[in-house]
Amino acid sequence: MFRSYARYALILATTIVPLAIPLTASAQGVPGGVDRGAREGERAAGPVGAVVGGVIGGVAGGVAGVLGVDDRPRFRSYVVEQRRPSYTYSRDVVVGAELPADGVTYYDVPPEYGARDYRYTVVNGRTVLVEPRSHRIVEIVE
Repeated sequence: MFRSYARYALILATTIVPLAIPLTASAQGVPGGVDRGAREGERAAGPVGAVVGGVIGGVAGGVAGVLGVDDRPRFRSYVVEQRRPSYTYSRDVVVGAELPADGVTYYDVPPEYGARDYRYTVVNGRTVLVEPRSHRIVEIVE
């Protein structure tokens, strides 16, 4: 029984991978990739397809980042034009670092960049996207 299920999952995975990657590559970040991959996978192959599609979508979304590849240069230019002051941070500016709630000014990301659930700020001269509740850096925009 387990072997037949594993074989079925493998067949679905090899069938869905070529379909899911182009669909999820345009998703915004890991959560968007997981969500879209799961929906497309379920539509194509049922519950197992949803699991496989979610995993593939998360990977593709993680590669793409929160901002799409095409949006990064435009967003970076936008931030430079806004002339936001840079916050001096004594630690390394890395994805996952938690910034302080006080002393840092967080700005809304304009809707055209599709990152409405995040804020941005400038830290040590680098533009970063931040999860607003935790103030955790989710992407460094370079």
